[in-house]
Amino acid sequence: MVANKLKELRHKAGLTLEELAEKLGTSKQTIHRYENGVIANIPHEKIKRLAEALGASPSELMGWEKSISEYDNLLPIKKKNLPLVGTIACGEPIYASEEYGSFVTINSDIDASFCLRAKGDSMIGARIYDGDLVFIREQYTVDNGEIAAVIINDEATLKRVYYYPEEAKIILTPENPKYAPLVYINEELNSIKILGKAVAFQSIIR
Repeated sequence: MVANKLKELRHKAGLTLEELAEKLGTSKQTIHRYENGVIANIPHEKIKRLAEALGASPSELMGWEKSISEYDNLLPIKKKNLPLVGTIACGEPIYASEEYGSFVTINSDIDASFCLRAKGDSMIGARIYDGDLVFIREQYTVDNGEIAAVIINDEATLKRVYYYPEEAKIILTPENPKYAPLVYINEELNSIKILGKAVAFQSIIR
């Protein structure tokens, strides 16, 4: 397997036996033996050096993977930059700080207007953890039970929103049983503003 791939990758790189041998500090005859399978058990370190000289990965040289160029049906992924506009509480509401000037690159398929960094653990039931990026689509209402970024008297929080219009009540519900829902009724509703719906999040590998 290595013999066939070695010859193929060497030709693709436009290298002669002599040129590849020179890159590796070995003889033309040794490279020739590799390509003909005379030397079958090539040490790992030599595989690594051969791959580097050919501009390939060790896995590709071993025949374990294809180069990306071989997948002609792949479509390019379109990207866009979203402003990171602050931190949002996943716990008690916190002051809505802003970090204009910071941007996050995401897949353009995500229909979001901006992103916020989660702080706290009140939304872990929705798999949103402290430090995660939450992508928000700007809109001023959300459906019952959807997760939204909400401003309450200039403080920001991320919660599930439940409306009870017959009782003139909104309940903002966390996804962690150690936190109580936030209940707003009557005139208190005037202090609430929905910034947008959470449409995606990006977690830190833990």
